[in-house]
Amino acid sequence: MANGVVHSVEYSLLKDLRVEIEGEEGAFSLCFWVYIMSSSAFPATIIQQLHSDGINGTPFLVLNEKKRMMLLPLLLLHKEASNSGNFTSLTEVPHASMETEFPLEKWIHVGCEVSTDHLRLHIDGEIVGERPLSSVFNKDSSLSGSRKIALASIGGDGCKLLGYVHNLEVLPPTLSIKDHHGKVHYILASAIVTRDPIKDLPLRLSIDSSDAFEIEVGSDGVWSIIGGKASCRRNFSLDVVLLDSLGHSATKDDEVIASLLYADNGALVENTTDGEAPLLASYDGIEYASCERPSKLLQGRASFKLKISQLSSKCDNRLFRIRFHMRSGNYPFFEAFSPPIRCISRGRNIRASSLTWKRSTSAIQSVSLSESSRMDVGSLELQHGNSHEARPCPSSKRVRSGPDKLCAALKTDLNLERPDEKCNSHAGTANLVKNEFGTSLEGRPENLEEVDDSQSDSESTGERNSPSKSMSSRTSPMSDMNIFKYSLSGLTERSFMLKEIALSASDAELLEFAHQVSLYSGCSHHGRQISMAKRLIEEGTKAWNLISQNNHQIRWENVVFEIEEYFMKIACCSSRSLTQQDFELLRRIAGCREYLSQENFEKMWCWLYPVAFTLSRDWINAMWSSMSPKWIEGFVTKEEAESSLQGPRGLQEPGTFVLRFPTSRSWPHPDAGSLIVTYVGSDYTLHHRLLSLEQFFGYSEGEMNLKPLQDMLLAEPELSRLGRIIRSH
Repeated sequence: MANGVVHSVEYSLLKDLRVEIEGEEGAFSLCFWVYIMSSSAFPATIIQQLHSDGINGTPFLVLNEKKRMMLLPLLLLHKEASNSGNFTSLTEVPHASMETEFPLEKWIHVGCEVSTDHLRLHIDGEIVGERPLSSVFNKDSSLSGSRKIALASIGGDGCKLLGYVHNLEVLPPTLSIKDHHGKVHYILASAIVTRDPIKDLPLRLSIDSSDAFEIEVGSDGVWSIIGGKASCRRNFSLDVVLLDSLGHSATKDDEVIASLLYADNGALVENTTDGEAPLLASYDGIEYASCERPSKLLQGRASFKLKISQLSSKCDNRLFRIRFHMRSGNYPFFEAFSPPIRCISRGRNIRASSLTWKRSTSAIQSVSLSESSRMDVGSLELQHGNSHEARPCPSSKRVRSGPDKLCAALKTDLNLERPDEKCNSHAGTANLVKNEFGTSLEGRPENLEEVDDSQSDSESTGERNSPSKSMSSRTSPMSDMNIFKYSLSGLTERSFMLKEIALSASDAELLEFAHQVSLYSGCSHHGRQISMAKRLIEEGTKAWNLISQNNHQIRWENVVFEIEEYFMKIACCSSRSLTQQDFELLRRIAGCREYLSQENFEKMWCWLYPVAFTLSRDWINAMWSSMSPKWIEGFVTKEEAESSLQGPRGLQEPGTFVLRFPTSRSWPHPDAGSLIVTYVGSDYTLHHRLLSLEQFFGYSEGEMNLKPLQDMLLAEPELSRLGRIIRSH
């Protein structure tokens, strides 16, 4: 047994590791979590067995020059092995080793199983190396018998191995190393006590890229963020999460601080020439130096609204990086770094070549899922493109579609959960199809794969003529400036603009504005978000006033009934209520815990209203109301959808799919309220496709003679069987 058995469940330096074992017939299991820094030198000895002098030692656990871990027997009888610096000779000693490189800067569970008969090396609960010893060492050797064994990390090889250890324990043969990895035990006074595994697992801080907002990512992985002066810089949002070593969210009472560094040397970025902090945190519309306003971890998540005041061009075009770190400890695993950042001014915002989650329009190919239904009014179409190319929404070109062709397109979105400011897909415009604005857009009979590179007379900024009338004959109070400003702005600015416009504009004026934005942005998805703005704002204001009763904050549990009532009213569905899991996701979207503020409510409302608006349509209302089969399980996350498609032996059968609403798409994002199909492809990988509903909204109820949406989905070769959602809470 080990003295005290549990050496430490906290974090300690690897160089301080030391444990004494009372050997029982030479058999024991040593388990611990280890985090090794990439700056360490290799080869290196992790643990040695100390000699009687307590200073010199024989290698017990090492990382060789290929960074592969090796477990060696105790008290080796090989003279050359006694020299811990002679790593070449260790290969001649019987040992158990892993076949792959040991991961660095990541918590890894290591188990060393030692007996007179064998050596077993466990990594993350699985055996990765095994070596029998019975033919090498005699049963009467010094490995047998009850005696004290001292193990320590003393750097006997002269190399500096940098790392940390967590929850080191020695287990007798009766306990499994796999148990220690998945569900931690310890022994005290001969009694086995099960401890909370969450508390015993090491933690790490990580950036949740799925919640990134107002950030453009280049093909080289560099983030582009608009910063600079107060009048130009934009808010961008990031979440950091605290995870345990198994990837589960962990709860810890702590705060996270953000700071801006130079990417090349890690030095802090200087204040601007005006004395302004380089990184600002925004709270309730007020900007603070980020170091002065840490964000509290709530249910393992800290949310940041940040702005960068320093431009890369003012700093010799150097790249920046944001460092997030926890107050509780100066550990490398309690900090997370963003990718390199290029902070640019508004005038240099490159829209056409820097988005990894957009693909180049020239590379888009329209591949029908069902060739037999290509000309069917209710066909579904899947768009594929190069995952490494960027695809912008064209600023002043119209996408053209084939003649008499209406399709609800399943769009590829490589990072679908990233709430970027632009549209995920081009909206094909049907020939003489009425849209939600009460007007008609005439699409020329050309291939959907193409976007016209030449500007026609009707599209020129000088004339801007419609097919039948010039723009000047239209009655529109919206200026060209507002139309272009909205088309080029981010989500935050669009939201502010719509709130102002909706207060004074009539319904007809708002629809005209929506039409013009859709025309000049080249993306008709904007239209639905603009057209619903007036009602969304009015209904939201009315709901908040009713819920809050002039209070600044209200207990969440006291508002769920009113939220559900409004949702069911807007969705035109009285037969299906929201579940507790639905409310938990709404609370997460709102960003609140026990109390709901107006800011929290507005965040939730901007997500919930477009969803309810979509569900109010007859062609999807029936799917939502259906309980058997349950076509739409509820409000679920991307992770829950992916987990639901995992079977006991891996992914489910190809063609299994589930439907969900993207949790990161909120009004006025063009895809807010849209549906996503998550399915197992024929290549046994998970795919996420955006189901474009724009053409459905282009008709009034009863005007379309379409198949039910569920029939259209099941008619597609890649979608054959509806799966079931497994909720995580």
